[in-house]
Amino acid sequence: MGLGITQSALWGGFEKVVLNDIKKEFIDNGIKKIEEGLRKSESKGKLGEGITTDALMPNLIKEVDLVKAIADADFIFEVVTEDLKIKQEVYKKLGENSPEHTIFASNTSTIKITELGEASNRPEQVIGMHFFLPPYRQRGIEIMKGEKTSDETMEIGVAVGQKLPCLDGKRVIAQLEKESPGFIVNRLLLSAQIYFNWILDQTEENKISLEQIDADAGNLVLIGPCELSDYLGLDTFYNSMKSFETILSPDFAPGEVLTKLVSEGHFGKKTGKGFYDWIEGKPKIDKSKKAGFFNPEVMMAIQLNEGCRLLEEGVVKGYKIIDDIMLSGTGMPGPFGAGKRNYEKWSNMLNKLATQIGKEYLRPCKLLKSGNFIEMRK
Repeated sequence: MGLGITQSALWGGFEKVVLNDIKKEFIDNGIKKIEEGLRKSESKGKLGEGITTDALMPNLIKEVDLVKAIADADFIFEVVTEDLKIKQEVYKKLGENSPEHTIFASNTSTIKITELGEASNRPEQVIGMHFFLPPYRQRGIEIMKGEKTSDETMEIGVAVGQKLPCLDGKRVIAQLEKESPGFIVNRLLLSAQIYFNWILDQTEENKISLEQIDADAGNLVLIGPCELSDYLGLDTFYNSMKSFETILSPDFAPGEVLTKLVSEGHFGKKTGKGFYDWIEGKPKIDKSKKAGFFNPEVMMAIQLNEGCRLLEEGVVKGYKIIDDIMLSGTGMPGPFGAGKRNYEKWSNMLNKLATQIGKEYLRPCKLLKSGNFIEMRK
């Protein structure tokens, strides 16, 4: 994620971009990937007229010392692991060692911006700025305040986001009216993981393979939920669920299958093993071998319910921005298009599911049951 944001920042014409990590080898390997990415875009004529990789790369500076890296920074993107304690330690250093005007933007998936702001001792200068993989391609950016974030900081964050180019077209920036753990997209996706975790824990008992779970997802998604989780990192998946377990509901507690894999150090593609074995490359999944056990429509119903919760909480004023950021950030349609036609059916489905698996968080909220969200497009 950090490399993707860096690549976009270079491409966007920022005169000085500093890349920092805990080991020099990480930075060196990252710079190689960034240059490769820019040259690939240049070879396809995607960088724009007169823009070359050779002209951009000198603007990239590598620095393993965090204090030196941020000594004259105007804007800092933080993309460290989804661990509150580690992030708070980083923000303490950022607050103590960067210029007084510096703005801090966290790409956190689930951690509250307010907690990071407090750690920095500059809460008015901290925002959440959540990108999607890869940031130089995917158009969506979610920007969110903490409880004490200033309007000026938000405005600067939006301006910076709009200046970061991407391959898929014009940026779609979703501004959240108030703080929400997981922003918009991860609220929807992680709420559906309550059901997915339950499914995973039933596979052995029901003699169902993970390939069959992904096959059940069919053509509704580009890749199935198991393969996608391996791409994103099971450790990130696990830590995000643990964060939501604390902030939103105990029903987000990671399941037994996920917990076991993470405890054994199997984090997915990046470690060579997760739900699948990646040593030999991308897993080959036969989508014709369905189990008929995992129901993608349930995932959509849960996402619609969570979207309605965001409307009830005042995180967003209308559902259009939810559908827009889902599509631009993940390539998947948001739940409201289909939800307008199916909300009564999906409400009943969620009530039955909540009873079946003992997860009360999945009960339909008032706005979903009533269908009144239909009048809240913008």
